[in-house]
Amino acid sequence: MKTQLLKITFLMVLALGISSCENESNYEDETPSIANIAVSNSDFSTLEAAAVQGGLAVTLSNSNPNDPSGSYTVFAPTNSAFDRLGLNEETLGVLQDDFLTSTLLYHTSNGDLLSSNIEAGGSAASLLGVNRRFIERDGELFINGSKILATDIDASNGTVHVIDKVMIATGGDIVQSALALQNSNVFVNPELTFLVEAVLYAELAEALTASEGSPSFTVFAPTDQAFINLGAALGLTFEEPADIRQLPKETVQAVLLNHVVANGGQFTSELSQGTITPLGGDPLTLGAYTNGVLTVQGVGNENPANMGIPDVQAVNGVIHVIDQVLLPNL
Repeated sequence: MKTQLLKITFLMVLALGISSCENESNYEDETPSIANIAVSNSDFSTLEAAAVQGGLAVTLSNSNPNDPSGSYTVFAPTNSAFDRLGLNEETLGVLQDDFLTSTLLYHTSNGDLLSSNIEAGGSAASLLGVNRRFIERDGELFINGSKILATDIDASNGTVHVIDKVMIATGGDIVQSALALQNSNVFVNPELTFLVEAVLYAELAEALTASEGSPSFTVFAPTDQAFINLGAALGLTFEEPADIRQLPKETVQAVLLNHVVANGGQFTSELSQGTITPLGGDPLTLGAYTNGVLTVQGVGNENPANMGIPDVQAVNGVIHVIDQVLLPNL
């Protein structure tokens, strides 16, 4: 009896062991969720942190309740893509959580959007409600200004495509977008405060506000530091936005119109080296397309300006944040 009991016990242990191995093997064979792809791939560690901070990690771990397929499609920025904006796992805190959530929704679509259904000239809606467009440049495919590096990574709840730049959309027009930066709705610290003040002083806000039938623009938006540097170059002290009013209104108008191009609003993937004509009339010179950005220079500048934050989509155009004020012939 004792021997028979030992045999039964041994067989039970063996059966449990086999069952455990089978379960483990089946688990390993399961396709990971979109969130788990980010967790398991070190090149998406910043994206993982962003999903946690933005409150979407759980959403992207489960099936999509708003699509019959149960799937999402995510255009996933690499760590290098975040690095371009000075962002990593430790520095994501400079962004407001709500803006980070909106940014992640902008990278996400309902359903499975496979590469076979992506073509230049097409577009795809995002969960933010803003469409992204697909652009071909030099034989490579872009979504807005972001190059698609890899496609059709299968997930249990959808599909992942890898991109080289973080996509940004504000959901507002050009003026509202600048106000969002000024009012710390994007970064914890305000930005573009001098530009907003200049637009109000020059009475150009209405022209840059979206309305039915209004044109779309490409706008080169100088940072606060760019305006501070301009003041120093002019022998003035720009300590706060209102200091821009030391300049004649006509001068500020001429300078601002030198930053706006009525070309429908173009992403970096659509801009080419050469000259373009802004509303002010004096040509701007675009440098070579390098690593996804271009320099831009006004006729009154000794050196070109660099794009710090390219390809910000507004409802009436595209904004490229630059590090220098573009000067016309004054």
